[in-house]
Formats: sequence, structure tokens, C-alpha cells
Amino acid sequence: MQITCVGHAGLHIETRCGTILCDPWMNPAYFDSWFVFPDNSELDWDRYGKVDYLYVSHLHKDHFDPENLARHVSKDATVLLPDYPVPDLRDELEALGFTRFLVMPSGKVIETNGLRLMAEVLQSPADGPLGDSALAVDDGTARILNQNDARPTDLDALRSFGPYDVHFLQFSGAIWWPWTYDLPTEAKRSFGAAKRANGLDRATRYVKEIGAKYIVPSAGPACFLDDDLFALNDLNGDPANTFPDQPVFLDYLRDQGIEGGKLLVPGATLEVDAERCEVRWPTTVERAMEPFTDKERYLKAYADRQRDRIEADKRRWPVGEVDILAELKKWFEPLLELADHIKPGVGGPVLLRPGDGPPIVIDFPAGEVRGYAGETCRYQFTIARPLLEQLIVNHETDWVNSLFLSMRFRARRIGPYNEYLYTFFKCLAPDRLMYAEGWYADKSHDEEDIPLGDWIVQRRCPHLRGDLGRFGEINGTTLTCTMHGWQFDLTTGRCLSTDDESYQLRCHPKQPVAR
Repeated sequence: MQITCVGHAGLHIETRCGTILCDPWMNPAYFDSWFVFPDNSELDWDRYGKVDYLYVSHLHKDHFDPENLARHVSKDATVLLPDYPVPDLRDELEALGFTRFLVMPSGKVIETNGLRLMAEVLQSPADGPLGDSALAVDDGTARILNQNDARPTDLDALRSFGPYDVHFLQFSGAIWWPWTYDLPTEAKRSFGAAKRANGLDRATRYVKEIGAKYIVPSAGPACFLDDDLFALNDLNGDPANTFPDQPVFLDYLRDQGIEGGKLLVPGATLEVDAERCEVRWPTTVERAMEPFTDKERYLKAYADRQRDRIEADKRRWPVGEVDILAELKKWFEPLLELADHIKPGVGGPVLLRPGDGPPIVIDFPAGEVRGYAGETCRYQFTIARPLLEQLIVNHETDWVNSLFLSMRFRARRIGPYNEYLYTFFKCLAPDRLMYAEGWYADKSHDEEDIPLGDWIVQRRCPHLRGDLGRFGEINGTTLTCTMHGWQFDLTTGRCLSTDDESYQLRCHPKQPVAR
């Protein structure tokens, strides 16, 4: 099997039974905030687009690049389609001209034309834009897992497909916390350091659980080329930066005693079979490593190449063309009528500040959008008016997958992260909202209990059902699910990461052994 890195989570997989193109991202994403690192714009995309199969893991814009798909990827390709409960991904691909689909139910092995394939399909509202997925491929010469940035909570099905030769997975941040929040610099650095450490640790846990011979850092980090965002890049291995690059993770693995890490850059090819795993570089090793060994110079030159494009795109953002309050009222209030679980989950008014314009309140308990009346709002967002107008003009039904990941906003909150609030901003269409509401209505806890340290706890985390037997850590009387960093007080079962009482953990101390 021969696997070529085409940038970020993008892979071109040549098997003895056909070719597969995964997540081919090239164009800037999230209001021109994210760019592929290292630069992949010089690849021969027409060549890589002539494939038998296309796999798009999910609809995040650093995985789903409609312009690249439309221009360069053969519409004769069969789409390996994760079986999501909402049809958004299929609808988007059909709109681009793809007509052949092989639907892949989660955890089910599919055999086609000599290939063994399996997708692990995540379906909670907190996974990607209402879903994420991983893909396992076996052509008889090698077996690989492309986890990209999926965070599967049940690894039994994935492990049953193995053992694996190569494991591709995300290790770097893809979140706006804490940099967009109005916090003191030292607090941001403290939270950033914790976030970085948790991300590296979580990825390492997946590596250990999957147990592949070789590990390839994938699906990040992006780089930030706009002058307003350039400081987000990790130029010098800053321990507080949430966007570490590939060599950082490979060093981390070695520090954990894990060998087999492989570095790929766009155009580099990995040849693997049962006996060997070799990397071929598209140029000299010294030149291929420049993005990492001389990162600041590399990114500044990259930014110079993209500056005109960024400025041109900014000039196209609308200014003063939209009555923001009226449009949001017309758009959001019918959705709030449907949000029986989300409204009490948010629990209060949310303040939107459109630049210097009049502030707007999304009043979740009342189910209305109105002008700000001076009340206390636990959650506040300041968004430049042109961006807010663009969201409205485009009728962006997922603000997480457009605005928030762009880092082009400011936030403030009183209290913990609120999952319901960000779920609402992902679900700005009735079908999406109804799916999320159904998820919350049907959410139930796993009845199985397991021993963990000196405690008996339910096996599945109340947050997103992560397996606490694999991802649970106890420090004193605090249990941390390292899947997403959520914490619980073992003396009471109370969730320490949210004030939502539905996340209560079932737990009690082990009974002493009778003597």
C-alpha cells in the first residue's frame, strides 16, 4: 500500500484494489483564518483527484473543501459515505455532482472489489458538525486506520478490524478556547497549557489503545496567515500554545516510550506492507523540514503569498446591508420554539455585540430575540458586523463550522462551558435542531459499573459516553474523563464541568474486603 500525504488530514491511498482520496483540503477555511500547514497548493490535484473512491470524514471546512472537490475530483468516484442520521454530507456532495455512494454503517465491515473497509461513525451533537468519522482500510498488503480528528468513545469495533500497520490521527488543537475569551494573559496561558497537554495525552492514549506499528500525526495543525491571527501559530514550541506541530507530537510519543512515529508533509509518500514502512520525500529532507526548522520565516513567506487573497475576500464581506436584529429574530425564534431541551440547557439570555452596533439578546428562556435591556448575560459574544452580516446572507446553519473556528470573535462567560449553547449554534436549521433535541431526549446512561481505583463508577462518561475504563483518571476524589477533560466529584457524583444536573455520575466507594 502506498499513502501520499496531500495536506492536513488529506491522504491519497493507493491499494492493490483501487485508490482512495481522503479529506482533500486546499483552500483557506473559516473566513480565511485557517490555511493548510505546510502549504499544499503546488500539488498536482488533478492527478490526486482521479480516484476510485472519495472519503470525506465530516463537514468541517478543513476536511470538506467544495471548491477543490468541484474542480479536481472525479465525479465517477464512489463516495465512502459515513452513515450519519442527518443527510447534510450527502446533500453537499450530490450538489457538487457526485452520484455514486457506498453507505457505511458504523462498525460494520464492508468488502468491495477486494478491499475491506470499516467506518466508525460518531453521531452526537458535540461531534464535529453533528457527526465525525474514522476510516479503516485493508487491501491484504497493509491495514491502516485514518482517525483524522474523530474521537471515538468505543474502540472495540476499531480494534477488531486490526491489527494495524499505520495509524493516522489528530494531536493538535482545533478549538477557539481560550484565545478568543476576555481573560488575563496569564489565565489564557494556564488554560492553553492544560489544553495542549490534554490534547497530546488524549492522542497518545488512542495510540496505545490502537497499537499500530507506525503512527503518523495528521489533521493539524492549521496555520494562521492573517496579520490579525499570526500570533496564534506555535513558532517556538511554546508549552501554552494549543496548536503544536507534528514534530512536537512525535517527540511526545518518544518521551512516552513509543517508537514508530513517522512525519509526512504534502507530497511525501509512505510505502507500507507487512515487512516495511518507508517514507519518500518530494524533495530533499532539509527542504521538506523547513516548515518546522525555520517556521517563522516559512510562515511569513507563506503569508506574503496569501495576503492579496485574504484582503480581497475581506472586501467582499457585506457592510451595513443587513438589519441584523430583524433577520436573527426571523431566523432564530422559530428554532427556539423547537428547542425544548436546549433552551433550559442554556438557561439564560445570551448577548451578541455586532461590533459597535446595538447589542442583541437571544433570550433562551423566553424563546425570543430582542434588543439588549441591560440584564446580566452569562454568555457574551462580540462579532464584527461584516462577519455577522455574512453569516446571515449565507444563512450559515453551523456557526461553529464558520464563525467560531475562525477565531475572529471575542467571548466572555460566567461559569463553565455550556454544550447546549454551542449545539444550538451548530443547529440553525429545523432538521438539525430536531436531531439534537432527539439526542438529548434519548440520552441514557450505560448501566454497567466498573472498578476504577478505589471507586465503582458507571462505565460510560455521562458527557459523551467515553469509556471511563480507558479514559478515566482519578486524582483524590476527582475523576477526569480525558476524552474531553470533563471532571466529576466522586463523593457526590456531581459534574464539575457544567452546572447541568443531567450529567450526574453514578459512583460509590469500593466495599472493603471482608477478612
